[in-house]
Amino acid sequence: MPRLLSLLTGAAIIAAPLSVTSAQDAPKPAPKAAAVDTVQPKGLPVDGIAAVVGDQVVLVSEVLAAVNSARSAGAKVTSAQDLVKLEVEILQQLVEAELLVQKAKELKVEPNEAELQRSVDDNEKQIRSQFKTEAEFKAALKDAGFGTIDEWRKLQSDQLKRRNLQQEVVGKLKRDGKMTAINVSEAEINEAFESNREKLPRKAARVGLRQVVIATKPSEESKKKARAKIDSLRAELDTHPEDFENIAKKESMDGTKELGGDLGWNRRGRMVPEFDRMMFALNPGIISPVIETAFGYHIIRVDRVQPAEVKARHILIRPTVDTADERRAKALADSIATIWRAGGSFDSLSVKFHDDAGGEDKSIPEYPRSELPEPYRNALEGKQLGDIIDPFPMPDPSAGVSKFIVAQVTFLDEAGEYTLKEVRERLRSQLSEERSMRRLIDSLKKQTYVSVRYDPSKQTVTP
Repeated sequence: MPRLLSLLTGAAIIAAPLSVTSAQDAPKPAPKAAAVDTVQPKGLPVDGIAAVVGDQVVLVSEVLAAVNSARSAGAKVTSAQDLVKLEVEILQQLVEAELLVQKAKELKVEPNEAELQRSVDDNEKQIRSQFKTEAEFKAALKDAGFGTIDEWRKLQSDQLKRRNLQQEVVGKLKRDGKMTAINVSEAEINEAFESNREKLPRKAARVGLRQVVIATKPSEESKKKARAKIDSLRAELDTHPEDFENIAKKESMDGTKELGGDLGWNRRGRMVPEFDRMMFALNPGIISPVIETAFGYHIIRVDRVQPAEVKARHILIRPTVDTADERRAKALADSIATIWRAGGSFDSLSVKFHDDAGGEDKSIPEYPRSELPEPYRNALEGKQLGDIIDPFPMPDPSAGVSKFIVAQVTFLDEAGEYTLKEVRERLRSQLSEERSMRRLIDSLKKQTYVSVRYDPSKQTVTP
């Protein structure tokens, strides 16, 4: 059963699956003998039955392996008493996990095998990337007790399957109304907060913004040159329509160039409106007239159509921008900041000047400060709630120049300890969830034979 702290920190309800993290921290198999850095009492059998749950057993080796995994994941053990406590908790978790797995079988809940195998494949890929050579990877597997990668994959698959079954059976019981919420009093929330406040993770600094993003736009002269260029390509296609892909590979000015302009399959609404309307109006094989969007000038050809989707190609010619255009954008950003500080309406300014085509949101609510791009972090240094920040540049790789951000701080929360007010509702939900889970587990224990035979405090296994 997950403890409150586990719920607060998002921990899984059972021990995490074993995994290779580096050549020094290799996968820990269920030990056949005493595991490194694990207390193995003298005289204890190399394996034994730690618990019986229905018609299944939990082995002592499974408990010790899960303890090792928990310790490698950060569980603190500074004394023999800490180790005993951790072993008791792990054994309880394994028993309760088995109860849920058996309930899943009773309810005929089945895991998604394809999804499980994808997870194992992704995990293996991530692990292999941490070793320089295949020989190092195999040596780590061998040191951890695995003869082959297939043995490791089977262990991963089994553990992921069990975890998936537990999650699925809880979800089904909730959907069927057999796991109802349990009311939690304010006094219980206060008590839970006080007893766990020193163990809670520190909150990261967060910030909220609303912003107007000013794109660096080309001059009229540059737009005329780009228009003349695409008109010449369109005329060439009138004579040689079969050359569309080759022309795209040679002339197009976006990431689809090497693909001959291939945009793949697209549904309505994925492209900017002007492009979307033209793309869905074309019949297969027909080449569009030149259209203009915020990205430049396009020629489109639809290759295939199926319900609600089209597969198309395009040729894009962008007007060039230079430092003079960049200076003009910066001057516009400065004037917007001045108007805003003088009481101008953000809504009006953003409607008129915000670069919607760039994909940046007008509002950024409560975002981790450390995860903001560096230009944002630098611009926010020393700013207070309500401040309108001086315009700052943000690189625009697609155009090869910068765009400019004018922003106001709408939320500011420094790093530090959580207050009861900040976590009250989260605690309420988690305590209710924990008690609902406890009631389910207690009910399953009444319906299932459970016999715990391993006593970590006495380091014995009852026959």
